[in-house]
Amino acid sequence: MKSIKSINNHRRGYLYVVLAALMWGLSGSSAKFLFNSGITPFQLVQMRLTISAALLFLCLFFRFSSLLKISRKDILYFILFGTVGMAGVQFTYLFTISKIKVAAAILLQYLAPSFIALHSVVFMREKLSRLTLIALVGATFGCYLVVGAYNLEILSMNIVGIISGLLSALTFAWYAIHGEYGMRRYNPWTVLFYALFFGALVWNILHPPLEAFMHAYSPVQWMWILYIGVMGTLVPFGLYLEGINLIRSTRASITATIEPITAGIISYIFLNEIMEIPQITGGLIVIASIILLQLNQEQDDKAPSVIRAQRHTKE
Repeated sequence: MKSIKSINNHRRGYLYVVLAALMWGLSGSSAKFLFNSGITPFQLVQMRLTISAALLFLCLFFRFSSLLKISRKDILYFILFGTVGMAGVQFTYLFTISKIKVAAAILLQYLAPSFIALHSVVFMREKLSRLTLIALVGATFGCYLVVGAYNLEILSMNIVGIISGLLSALTFAWYAIHGEYGMRRYNPWTVLFYALFFGALVWNILHPPLEAFMHAYSPVQWMWILYIGVMGTLVPFGLYLEGINLIRSTRASITATIEPITAGIISYIFLNEIMEIPQITGGLIVIASIILLQLNQEQDDKAPSVIRAQRHTKE
């Protein structure tokens, strides 16, 4: 019964991360639309974090007030997690989208699984199994194909955008790794609230407080602003942390590479961008890598602890 429960938890973890990736895929294209309509990355980050932090606070305060309690000794952790992690991820990703193509921005951010795996090997002294390593390489290569990076002229791209994209990968990796620490002590929604709260706080200091809300926006702009604040931030980041809690950051970050597939489908439906054969192939590789990752984990969970230890030692 324990192994069945563990398998079900892992399946839920993968489902949460996939849902988060689907929502992020739409929010990236939505952000590009808002940038093209005159909204700056600074304004969108401020609105995104402020809206999501305020809504989550109201929800927790009136329904689950106990989740707002944290230890004093963890305040510094949450400040760093909210500023370096949440605020850093939000700004670098959106700023990258404003400077280069959405496809290229997604590709750069999804170097994060490689950074997470490197961190696990170098600092945590963990050994990656062969199947996990194959899934990592497959997901990264599949992502490269899906976003059409083989057609991108890297040398002619905005250098600032490329640097920002690399930083978005680093901050996303940092967010995933340090999110694990918080969830060993707190509920994922507690971790998310304080990440959003301190992220919103820093962006209302770096940018004039609530300045982004002082402009006149069209109903369509407000619709996408609210979507990005709720369904592009609050819900998917909550699901992603829930996923990390169940399947660890390395597996979660690899699974989240399904986001470029979502972006490709959205571009096909709404922007009439035809997906080429290599892009479709890349999507299939990403999906196959995620399935491989899940099957590998389920096999490990079914194996007796001694066998798992032997397998870990060999690999």
